[in-house]
Amino acid sequence: MKEEEERKELEKLKLEEKNRLAIEAEKEAKRKEFEELKKKEEVSKKKGFFKSLKEKLVKTREGLFGKMKTLFSGRSIIDEDMYEELEDLLIQSDIGMDMTLKIVGELEKEVKKRGIKEPNLVYDVLKDVMEGFLISEGTELEVNKPGMNIILVVGVNGVGKTTTIGKLAAKFIKEGKKVLIGAGDTFRAAAIEQLEEWADRSGADIIKHEQGSDPGAVVFDTLKAGKSRNADVVIIDTAGRLHNKKNLMKELEKINIIIKKHAGETSYETLLVIDGTTGQNGLNQAKVFNEVTELSGFVVTKLDGTAKGGIVFAISEELKKPIKFIGVGEGIEDLREFKSKEYIDAIFE
Repeated sequence: MKEEEERKELEKLKLEEKNRLAIEAEKEAKRKEFEELKKKEEVSKKKGFFKSLKEKLVKTREGLFGKMKTLFSGRSIIDEDMYEELEDLLIQSDIGMDMTLKIVGELEKEVKKRGIKEPNLVYDVLKDVMEGFLISEGTELEVNKPGMNIILVVGVNGVGKTTTIGKLAAKFIKEGKKVLIGAGDTFRAAAIEQLEEWADRSGADIIKHEQGSDPGAVVFDTLKAGKSRNADVVIIDTAGRLHNKKNLMKELEKINIIIKKHAGETSYETLLVIDGTTGQNGLNQAKVFNEVTELSGFVVTKLDGTAKGGIVFAISEELKKPIKFIGVGEGIEDLREFKSKEYIDAIFE
């Protein structure tokens, strides 16, 4: 009987060891896969594989702004019809009615001020006018303060929030920072799994609880772990449910209270991720989130997949908050810091 117990115990230990080795092998395989991916990216970068922003935004440039160029070059005089056609094009681009009227009104003033008579010269004036509506200051993330820098990421499901967090983590780790991710979206199991995968790929640590657990508890444990582990950057995910404003406000208010207790007087970033292909719906989401929490800026994703792209102007002007990053592709390097002049140059011919 004793021998039987010893045999069972030995088998149990063997099984545990086998499972341990399997987990380690899986982690090592993922690590190697990530290293291989980084090597390929470096090689590709050297070969010029990573396209310029102009090439990434080809749909927007050839779609909306290609039509605009034709509008101006195909006319003989500057008149009200020209401005009305321009209004139609801008509205079609998801810029929205209010923003469109502001742009066209400013354009008319500037054209008169510069004494321009030729329609084909108006396109360059429009470029200057539209750049003026993009916030160019405060577009960089504040993540270089001494101690723990906190980034709270909010947004509805399906906008690319989890992927954005993963790409940010990879970017900071590449810069030599120690990163900790908090899986605060406990309502969607896939969100936790996806964040774990990004943490493995990038080398970031992750704090998670079971699906359905209290998001506030995850945030608390994440910040506590961030301090004890001397993390440079802590990125916190949140649930992407937009059921109603009251519930959203209550949930984010609780999370912000927890963060403020840990951060003290130190400011932290709150980024809203918006899908650039959703147009005015994305703008409406931004307005709701801007009302219920103190946003420091926006990340606009999937801009490589739209021929419109006007949401960038609407968000910047109507909400008076900077766009900090734009997503223009699947790769880690395709989450790019937003520079207004670079963006304008990329979408205007």
